[in-house]
Amino acid sequence: MKKKILVIAAHPDDEVLGCGGALSKFSKLGYEVNVAFFSDGVSSRDLKLGKKKKEILQRKKSSYRAAKILGINKIEFFDLPDNQFDTIPLLKIVKLVESLIKKYSPSTIFTHYDNDLNIDHRMISRAVVTTTRPYPGSCVKRLLFFEIPSSTEWNFSSSLKSFSPNYFINIDNELRIKLKAIKCYPQELRKWPHPRSLEGINNLAKTRGATCGFKSAESFILVREIFS
Repeated sequence: MKKKILVIAAHPDDEVLGCGGALSKFSKLGYEVNVAFFSDGVSSRDLKLGKKKKEILQRKKSSYRAAKILGINKIEFFDLPDNQFDTIPLLKIVKLVESLIKKYSPSTIFTHYDNDLNIDHRMISRAVVTTTRPYPGSCVKRLLFFEIPSSTEWNFSSSLKSFSPNYFINIDNELRIKLKAIKCYPQELRKWPHPRSLEGINNLAKTRGATCGFKSAESFILVREIFS
């Protein structure tokens, strides 16, 4: 069977920031990579209606350009209210995740860390963990949490666990591709020293690489891996 990867992300650009290098690597290795976005990442902003619609459309177009660069097979969009996932019954999000797993039969899922600052990220993570409980016959064998610059590390609280990766993917040959893909989202990039700047993204990859003996890497939390 062809190995399949599914990225379950809250917003367009999360797929590049969180695991863009890994997606490029796996795509080149022959994996089928699919991505689902649960909101537009724009509609909660204080913008006039016309400008808001324009930016939502631009964000979608950006995701298609990034997908082509990374070798993503297919992307899907759901229209949940941006930055308001906590107002939606968890069961509704779970059902959407279930439909994706049934449709794509992924062996690996990449999704958000469960303690990100962004509420949408946290709710997606919770829904994915709920949906991927290891029942007999489940196609999902590996579940990984990724980090999002300016969300994962900005959730300052002594009572919350910090992102402590235990799974690293060498992206020495893919970092350039990741940076090219994130440039498809110019409206989401910031100036250095913001962590979501090109320099910040590059520096994070170098730091994660140094952690595990590579020049560049992406890091993850391995939530569960099942060998059968």
